Amino acid sequence: MSQDSRNTEHDIHRDGAQTGPAAGKDERSDEEDLAAAFVRETEVIEESIEDGKKVRRRGIYLLPNLFTTSALFAGFFSVVAGINGDFTAAAVAIFIAMLLDGLDGRVARLTNTQSAFGAEYDSLSDMLSFGVAPALVAFTWILQDIGKTGWVVAFLYVACAALRLARFNVQIGSVDKKWFIGLPSPSAAAFVAASVWTFHSFDAEAFGYKLLMMIVVAAAGVLMVSNIRYYSFKEIDLKGPVPFVALLAIVLGFVVISVEPSVMLLLLFGAYVASGPVLALMRKMKHSPPES
Repeated sequence: MSQDSRNTEHDIHRDGAQTGPAAGKDERSDEEDLAAAFVRETEVIEESIEDGKKVRRRGIYLLPNLFTTSALFAGFFSVVAGINGDFTAAAVAIFIAMLLDGLDGRVARLTNTQSAFGAEYDSLSDMLSFGVAPALVAFTWILQDIGKTGWVVAFLYVACAALRLARFNVQIGSVDKKWFIGLPSPSAAAFVAASVWTFHSFDAEAFGYKLLMMIVVAAAGVLMVSNIRYYSFKEIDLKGPVPFVALLAIVLGFVVISVEPSVMLLLLFGAYVASGPVLALMRKMKHSPPES
């Protein structure tokens, strides 16, 4: 090969695509630019008021959203377990989601990591765990045997759960924290899940149980969107000292629930569900004028 040919070949390689370490560095630089652009475009930016000033904050708080994600996973697991016919596991998963849902808000308040993103994410998680999951589990277990009425009742529950969560979000800060307006969606879900868990463990498949389950699901849905007040337990100070008897009562409560968890939880949440209408009726009778 002549000198001119070698020079021509060298110029082609120099003017064309680079090879060797320089080319690899450019490729890594392009990948880093794409990754940085993806992070920048998908970043969450919130505006909040702190000390009277508008503050723009980037990113989300990890710890409370991990609890919310865990609750979402438990709700999805309940749906899958219900479809597969494992109704005991489906009911237990709803109670686990209920426990995790209670923790994410408390963790956010204790660590001062509340955010609008966390509130919206929590509502979406609640919609699956306490709206879709209980209705689907109840429907796949027994309500589907009733026919069209069964899925209509299941949809009624889902719609009421969505309306309950939407109303709760817009009423934050405008109602007395001592009370919930309407049955809270986690309690409604726990009532339905405990009913499925208890009746399924007893192999209750008679028409009477189907009718009872339909009433339970429909009543839980309607109570969620009602104006009946339920005690919120938010005034209980968990950080303050309590009498020794209170701790003893909690221990005895765990012992009683462990004897027959499904029945005890059904009685517990059934009593809470009934407490709203009973107290409302008592208040109405107390303020009603006496007959002359």
